[in-house]
Amino acid sequence: MFTGIIEQTGRVTHAAEHEGHLSVTVTPSRMWPDLALGESIAVSGTCLTVTGWDDTSFTVDLSRETLAKTAPHWQDGHPVNLERAMSASARFGGHVVSGHVDGVGEILQVDAQPGAYTMTVRAPADLARYLVPKGSVTVDGVSLTVVDVGGPGGRADLRPDEFTLWLVPHTLEVTTLHTWGAGTRVNLEADQMAKYLERLLAMRGWTPDAQTRDQNSEVGA
Repeated sequence: MFTGIIEQTGRVTHAAEHEGHLSVTVTPSRMWPDLALGESIAVSGTCLTVTGWDDTSFTVDLSRETLAKTAPHWQDGHPVNLERAMSASARFGGHVVSGHVDGVGEILQVDAQPGAYTMTVRAPADLARYLVPKGSVTVDGVSLTVVDVGGPGGRADLRPDEFTLWLVPHTLEVTTLHTWGAGTRVNLEADQMAKYLERLLAMRGWTPDAQTRDQNSEVGA
């Protein structure tokens, strides 16, 4: 479990195919002295398992499924956001983040504002229903607040699958967000609470007995 509060940034320093998966070496700005084999690190929002390390870098493996469902951040030299799994004693500064990427979005526009930047992002269509003004979203591992959305009840100049972010200078300084521009593809994870609520409502009134009756009716037909 993560919070979306980035600890530091790093870079991909090596990537190579290995037995059907991609082995990636990441070099953080400063190496953690207590890193452990098998622990989880969110790399630009993707929960990955540490498979090895040395004094300056660590390695992780990405399956073909992970590569297909995440933004193309795995080339040599690409900057990445890093967050280790949350400890029980840590302050919860962001929101509940699983590190399981829901889809890949695209930065459409970046505008400089007094003391900040605004960004317009297009999400995959099936994530639009989880985005609400002043709600939370994880973008490349960073916990951010949605400002505006398109669609019902949203801004008329935005599509239903588009939303905006307001980024302050500190966030830009301590994450990779300062490298984003129009066309940048980013990992998106919707708020866990919204997804759980949707599932609870969908399952309302469902019981195992009701499913058995439905299956029996289909067989009888």
